[in-house]
Amino acid sequence: MSFSALKNKYIDVKLILLLAAFYTLFNLVYLGKLAYMRAFVYREIVESWHDIIIHNVLIDWIIVVIYMSLIAISTKRLLDKNYSWIRIFLLHTLFSILIGFVIRFFFDLHGILLGLMTFADYSLKASIDRMIFVIDLNFLIYFAMIFIIYTYYYLKQVKETEKQKMLLESQLTNTRMKMLSSQLQPHFLFNTLNSISVLVEMDAKKAQDTIADLSDLLREILYSSEHYKVTLRKELRMLDYYLNILTLRFSDHLIIEKNIDESLLDHLVPSLLLQPLIENSVKHGYSYHNIHLKIVINIYKSRGYLVLSVYNNGKPLSEKQEALLEKGVGISNTRDRLLTLYGKRASFKIRNKEAGVETLIKIPFSKT
Repeated sequence: MSFSALKNKYIDVKLILLLAAFYTLFNLVYLGKLAYMRAFVYREIVESWHDIIIHNVLIDWIIVVIYMSLIAISTKRLLDKNYSWIRIFLLHTLFSILIGFVIRFFFDLHGILLGLMTFADYSLKASIDRMIFVIDLNFLIYFAMIFIIYTYYYLKQVKETEKQKMLLESQLTNTRMKMLSSQLQPHFLFNTLNSISVLVEMDAKKAQDTIADLSDLLREILYSSEHYKVTLRKELRMLDYYLNILTLRFSDHLIIEKNIDESLLDHLVPSLLLQPLIENSVKHGYSYHNIHLKIVINIYKSRGYLVLSVYNNGKPLSEKQEALLEKGVGISNTRDRLLTLYGKRASFKIRNKEAGVETLIKIPFSKT
């Protein structure tokens, strides 16, 4: 991974600025306290403000901000790797003690380089004593900044989750409207109602069933819940309404076959996932040389994934998948929703088979 990619992944400039602002405020409070003590309590202090600000406060500020920036980067990596909270707490406790040694080391090095003391005058015990003298303060400052870091990442995650939820709801709404528009096209309603009209005298029961399917289909699209995931059982129930109407419209020219592992019915899938795939199969499967279409729906488990396959024996694809996605609103929306919900853990493919076309979706198992 390039340095630029690592920087974008682990270095959050806003967080570093927030930590710097916090420690700046802390130092301002410290300088205010020091000014009061010099004026009203310890009047004999003769160290100049220049030395205090430049050699003490500024150096300390630089060391702490750099150190906490590295801790912020490390914390992001710890969160990404999902370490246990006990392990994370122990690591931060170690780092909170280590910060005292780091600050003391750089102060001593700074003193030697500026000639404020010689290396021969350096005393390790005296340095450790000074570090121990402020270890409790360093501990509190460290964990105050850690609290800022975790709060920042928590709020950022909440915002990203809300953003993702809004995006999913928008995509789901677009899918519903696309489906509704498709089903309400005049030729669809005309063909369906015409079929019902013919059936009224020939098979009144079948006509009633078709009216019920059309009503249930439109009701599901318009008034189903806004959850972007539903059980596979519910998804298949809505699909049946659509398939019943398709079968009536295309009569003996369309065969639907379903092979579904019933043990998977309680697993969650994105809502309105299968209908656009069936619609796409019908739209592109029929041709002058393919007037009899067979659609096979396979749903099964494979290596920790839920696999949904829609195959048709119609004409093969003449374009690549990306070209089809640019033209098809329904299937492109399906692909985008899968990417939003599962990221790289899901896959979406449209490919030619030996005698037909298959749309293949793989998603991780989920019951929540």
